[in-house]
Amino acid sequence: MTQKLTYLLALLSAFIMWLAWPPIPFTAPLLLVGLVPLFIALQAISKDGRPKTSKRIFRTAGLTFLVWNTASIYWVYNAIVAYNDPFTAFLVSLIPFGLGALLMTTAFWLYFRLTQVSSSKIAYLGLICFYIGMEYLHQSWDLAFPWMTLGNGFAGMHQIVQWYSYTGVYGGSLWILLSNIMAFEAYKAYKTYKGYPGFRPAIFWLVLVLVPTAISLKQYFGYTERSMPMNVVTVQPNIDPYKKLGDIPVAEQMRILTHLSDSIAQPNTEYFLWPETAVPQYSEEETIRESREYAIMQAFISKYKNGNLVTGIETLNKYNDQRTPSAKLIPGRGVYIDNFNAAILVENSSNVQFYHKSKLVPGVEQMPFPTALAFLAPIFSELGGSVGGYGWQEEPGVFYSQNGVGMDPVICYESIWGDWVRRSVKNGAQFIGVITNDAWWGNTSGKDQHLLYAKLRAIENRRWVVRSANTGISAFIDQRGDIKQQSKWWVATALKQDINLNSEITFYTKNGDIIAVLASFIGLVMVFIIPVQDYRRKKRLKNGRI
Repeated sequence: MTQKLTYLLALLSAFIMWLAWPPIPFTAPLLLVGLVPLFIALQAISKDGRPKTSKRIFRTAGLTFLVWNTASIYWVYNAIVAYNDPFTAFLVSLIPFGLGALLMTTAFWLYFRLTQVSSSKIAYLGLICFYIGMEYLHQSWDLAFPWMTLGNGFAGMHQIVQWYSYTGVYGGSLWILLSNIMAFEAYKAYKTYKGYPGFRPAIFWLVLVLVPTAISLKQYFGYTERSMPMNVVTVQPNIDPYKKLGDIPVAEQMRILTHLSDSIAQPNTEYFLWPETAVPQYSEEETIRESREYAIMQAFISKYKNGNLVTGIETLNKYNDQRTPSAKLIPGRGVYIDNFNAAILVENSSNVQFYHKSKLVPGVEQMPFPTALAFLAPIFSELGGSVGGYGWQEEPGVFYSQNGVGMDPVICYESIWGDWVRRSVKNGAQFIGVITNDAWWGNTSGKDQHLLYAKLRAIENRRWVVRSANTGISAFIDQRGDIKQQSKWWVATALKQDINLNSEITFYTKNGDIIAVLASFIGLVMVFIIPVQDYRRKKRLKNGRI
């Protein structure tokens, strides 16, 4: 097979994976075979006897994953170019486009290395563990951006992955990898054998696809929510994010929010959700009750006896010392300030609850590895910044209403962290509230993907998801992952819904990402097996020559 043909096969895999990815509807099952052309190309390279096999394997796999990632999250560029020239924005965009692709490529390269020193079955096990391990790494480290985790790909067809309530999205990643491996084995058998032996792997592949699908559909159609209704209003003010900090008066923005809320609310509405940074004014947390914005929120919520308002807001805390890696020294005042992208709950009392966004955008909201880079603090201080960026909290939070109803406050792209959300639910949240501002990405597939991913959080925890997005898409999602209501893009509106609260804990909520943790451990062991077995193989060859 020529190099050109191997590259074409790599591009074919990239195209199939992109075609299968949200928000393109009804194509998700293509994920179960999308990597087969890449497997064919890598097998051809490994057997052609030409030099630099390892490098060609890496380049070919890298082509697939770089093209697929870039095509699926191209919208990242939109957010960056808003404050940079196009060339700079392009260079910065290569980081999210390329980093995830690099981890995926490394998993396939390690798989190739393992095929050289072990059986094909061991190598396949290694591939699954390497790949899921890399996904888990990309969820866990300071450069985290788990947008392209394979299991997320079923967000557009959530009916066939209802068992995420047991496995989380890594169950989907496992299913996709196993299916592609089995489909590749079916292809090889068809090319090699005649009769039943040539079709047997295809039968196994069909079973692997149909059984989980059937189990999921049974769960989907058999699931019934327990009736425990509560009325919720979600608001979409549609305020241009590039004008809200200065061009539009704060009082006018607050008027829009309260007017939209009042226009649809009921006397028994218990929760109102306003989007991320809806209150466009920094407030000190200790003195927030003295602020004009707090007075407006209190006046609004006082009209609803059991009402609770959850809104995005930027807050700050002051310290006498550098209590956190993100705290910044104010020159000449001897005071440190911590800034937060926060959520606040305001009720019909003086009680106020805060949550600080903790899954921060690397390089935008947080400097990666702030503790390790703490030695750079004096330099950043001179430049008016900090090593840490926004502050954060170590554990997820739960907001409790006056009636004791628990809500999981999720800010922006925290909603793609299944483990972070489920920990809040495990701690008492009875529904999930996502507040976000997706306007930075423009009218692209980014906003649609973000909405669809929220369906997976609903399934994993069997909780309603209420979504308040500044310019869209706001929505109500039930415990099966069905979108019951959603807004249009770039319109000012409000939605209301009676949602069912749930206090039951799913297997996934209780136990978390067991598949990813186990795969990471096995993958780490197998990484060390490669050089050991390689050394033994070379030693045997050397002894044989002697």
